[in-house]
Amino acid sequence: MLNWLIEPLGYEFIRNAIAVGILTGILCPVVGTYLIVQRMALLGDVIAHAVLPGLAIAFFWGVNILLGAFISGVLSTFVIAWIRSQSRVKVDAAMALTFSSFFSLGIVLITLLKSKLDLDSFLFGDILGVTINDVQRTAIITVIILLLVKLFYKELLFFTFDKLGARALGYPINALHYGLMAGITLTIVVSMQTVGVVLVISLLVGPGITAYLLVKELHQVMIVGAILGIIASISGVYSSYYLNIPSGPAIVLVTFSLFLLALLFSPSQGILTRPEIANRTTAILRSLKSQKHGDK
Repeated sequence: MLNWLIEPLGYEFIRNAIAVGILTGILCPVVGTYLIVQRMALLGDVIAHAVLPGLAIAFFWGVNILLGAFISGVLSTFVIAWIRSQSRVKVDAAMALTFSSFFSLGIVLITLLKSKLDLDSFLFGDILGVTINDVQRTAIITVIILLLVKLFYKELLFFTFDKLGARALGYPINALHYGLMAGITLTIVVSMQTVGVVLVISLLVGPGITAYLLVKELHQVMIVGAILGIIASISGVYSSYYLNIPSGPAIVLVTFSLFLLALLFSPSQGILTRPEIANRTTAILRSLKSQKHGDK
């Protein structure tokens, strides 16, 4: 068993993959919790696909593609907010339109600019290809975002659950909103290399909703979600190594498996273990037992 755990660590690319997987496994659930409680999980998917035009332009100009992706992702949130403020269009329709438009624009730009951008890596991730520089950059961004979440936790909590109350108390609602959107976008950008754009929404939302079935308080959801994110990332990398399967999808499948376990067996909300089910089962057993004694 010990050899099974140690053997992959003999390769530098595995060590780098595990390190960056742990970092994104912590960061994504913490930031994604705000999307979950605001019922805006689709926004993560929108931003993840809206970064494509920025990637294409940045690659063509020879600048850091993560910078281009960040700018494009933030721009998509401004477009959604502008559509909502200037029309009667609901947020889900605005997000769907922005999602498809930005993604289509990215594909067109890649074609027109004859970009040699590695779409497979962009869409599905390449965690086994990360370098020590990638790990360091991810660590810096993770620390910055987590510190900001800690620093503005009370304001973000109030903003998340009671926007009108937060506005009445003089909180900078717009600054909190766009700051949160910038944090989500930055999280998605640094996570692209781990699981890719197509699968990043799973790491953003999956550990968080799993934790949501297990605990009640927002900070508890963040902590438990981060632990589950770490477990999913490490398990996915090991599965990739021993089963010779893509790492990104492996991480996502582990995440979904953990969610299914919580959905079925959560002490308070599990389908098979929730209190009303347990009481009903007890009543049925008592009924059967009384019938058995009556027959005697």
